[in-house]
Amino acid sequence: MKMIYIFFLLALLSSTSHASVNDFCVANLKGPDSPSGYQCKPPNTVTVNDFVLSGFVAGNTTNAFNAALTPAFVTELPGVNGLGISAARLDLAKGGSVPMHSHPGASEILIMVKGQITAGILTPGAVYEKTLKPGDVMVFPQGLLHFQANSGKGKATAFVAFSSANPGAQLLDLLLFGNSLPSDLVAQTTFLDVAQVKKLKARFGGRG
Repeated sequence: MKMIYIFFLLALLSSTSHASVNDFCVANLKGPDSPSGYQCKPPNTVTVNDFVLSGFVAGNTTNAFNAALTPAFVTELPGVNGLGISAARLDLAKGGSVPMHSHPGASEILIMVKGQITAGILTPGAVYEKTLKPGDVMVFPQGLLHFQANSGKGKATAFVAFSSANPGAQLLDLLLFGNSLPSDLVAQTTFLDVAQVKKLKARFGGRG
């Protein structure tokens, strides 16, 4: 029994020592990504720039959604690798929106800075919708469909944080209409008519 305690103590000390020398794991972006993140860069190649992102400014909102997301994910900020956090800046021109989408790998928290955004969460049993103004904060649980739309008279800006270094996103419109499924099949499964589906496919780059 005494030997078991000794082995347990050695294992505990070993794990504690390992944790203490691995204060961070800056992403080696030249290697593959995996569910546990990127592999670590050799410590002697890490620089302060791995922990800093410059240019976290408003993006170009001239697009189909009149929206711009400026990310600070692991691919832009390698120092967040393995930390379970990341951020982004959201800019919405007048009438702009981030359409129905979900983040399979992260929860999201949004902090309003400028303008007015109406945001909502959809579940099978309810819709949770709120018009947000500067100083308001809203959270979006992992995996749930949600949206943000500029409901004000001018530009809107918010900062968002995620519980993952690489949260990912699934935009419902792009999934439905940015694919090569036959239009009649998409129409059959969405209760839209074929003409509507073809129009939306043309907008979102779909075929078929």
